[in-house]
Amino acid sequence: MSLYQRKFRAFRIRTKAALFYKKVPIRQHVSNGDEERYPNKIGNYSKGLPHNELGEVDLDAYNKYIAALDSGDPDAFENIPLGGGRKLVNPQAAYAYELVGPDSHQLVLPPPPPFSSAQLAGEMVEDYWQALTRDVPFNEYETNPLTIAAAKELSSLSRFRGPTINGQVTPQILYRKDLPGALIGPYISQFLWKDIPYVGTEIVQRYRTTVAGDDHLTSYEDWLAVQNGEAPPSSSTFDTTPRYIRNLRDLGEYVHNDVSVESGLGAFFILLKYGPEVIDPNNPYLDSDTQVGFATFGATHAVDFVSRAARPALLAAWFQKWLVHRRLRPEAFGGRIHNKLTGAADYPIHPEVLNSKALALIFEKYGTYLLPQAYPEGSPTHPSYPAGHSSFIGAMVTMLKAFFNENFVIPNPVVASSDGLSLIPYEGTLTVGGELNKLAYNISIGRDAAGVHLRTSGINGLKLGEAIAIGILRDYRETYNEDFEGFTLTTFDGEQIKI
Repeated sequence: MSLYQRKFRAFRIRTKAALFYKKVPIRQHVSNGDEERYPNKIGNYSKGLPHNELGEVDLDAYNKYIAALDSGDPDAFENIPLGGGRKLVNPQAAYAYELVGPDSHQLVLPPPPPFSSAQLAGEMVEDYWQALTRDVPFNEYETNPLTIAAAKELSSLSRFRGPTINGQVTPQILYRKDLPGALIGPYISQFLWKDIPYVGTEIVQRYRTTVAGDDHLTSYEDWLAVQNGEAPPSSSTFDTTPRYIRNLRDLGEYVHNDVSVESGLGAFFILLKYGPEVIDPNNPYLDSDTQVGFATFGATHAVDFVSRAARPALLAAWFQKWLVHRRLRPEAFGGRIHNKLTGAADYPIHPEVLNSKALALIFEKYGTYLLPQAYPEGSPTHPSYPAGHSSFIGAMVTMLKAFFNENFVIPNPVVASSDGLSLIPYEGTLTVGGELNKLAYNISIGRDAAGVHLRTSGINGLKLGEAIAIGILRDYRETYNEDFEGFTLTTFDGEQIKI
């Protein structure tokens, strides 16, 4: 092939990918209607703006915030009135373009459950139970009275959408997501427990965590200050001993400190140490007598794709967060519940959360109906839907499924002891596919357990990230010289696809 032919072919590959997305029909993005339904904006994100004593946003500030988002004018964002020192997290990312995979504005998510719905009430009941059970070791879920009560109450809710067995939530599947293979075995993925090989050494996955009972924003004064963007009124108290992740508090602290790619890269390095048997069977170099993969279909190819998928997934999430849904955080919804039950305001909140046992226990323990936060600052200053962590881990896990054999059985599986100080052999069979899906929901639900997200923000974030990764794989499909049949993987919905 001449240099001229090469240049023309490169142009054709890039043009074909661009034309593919140009031909994708325009789809409308639909919110749940809360922003139009409630003039006082009680169903939408407003943290960081000024609020009144009920935690309801100043409407003049909200209108300027919406005007900035509608215009996309960088100068307009500098004129959004803030209530305190906390800044909004990167709303202009919603307008950024990505040169590989689908444009962030082309992917559509279903609207989240409305403010007054039974489904949102059920998600809040789950968040309250997660706050109550942050310190219960996963190993003790089947015997602890709190986790048994949580499973029982979640089973009774009319619109709860977590996994069930014969129509019932059980302690064994409490707070999980029903992804292929992910309900098998321990709650935490092997990829968050096993040592990570790294440049001639190994990283032991014992992490700094906070002490039992280290909860925040349970007083109304503190809650209101943080809604206004003021500095956190308290700070975390840390355990002096690093631990393997053994409960929701540890998991929540892990996803408090990661930047984005750490969990996916850790899984990549663990998988790499298992050798050729864990490589995806479609890899064109598995049967070669003379070659091995490197820049294509080797470790450098895989690690690039796994890590590069995270940012485009976040761009897609940020578009949905800021320009479509602007869903309120569970922290803010807890304030609405508190003001409703104390008679300070009358909000259309579904009775299944107002009458829940979880909420009664919260009030008994803290003296308010606020959702206890694992982080002193509460939620980040960006909207809740979809979850950013879910989006990037959904993309990274999808890439890992494309490059590795989902059916490979993980050798010598482990489970963390109840004190988080050691790993114990686990007697059972765990596959790469199941444990990658488990990793996805661990990173997702860890944010729910901290009090900053809700179930639907997580599962739809995973699917958004998956769509981004599939698009990237598709765009690169014609760039290889090897005789390659295509990437195969199992989606979060259980569908086997080839790209």
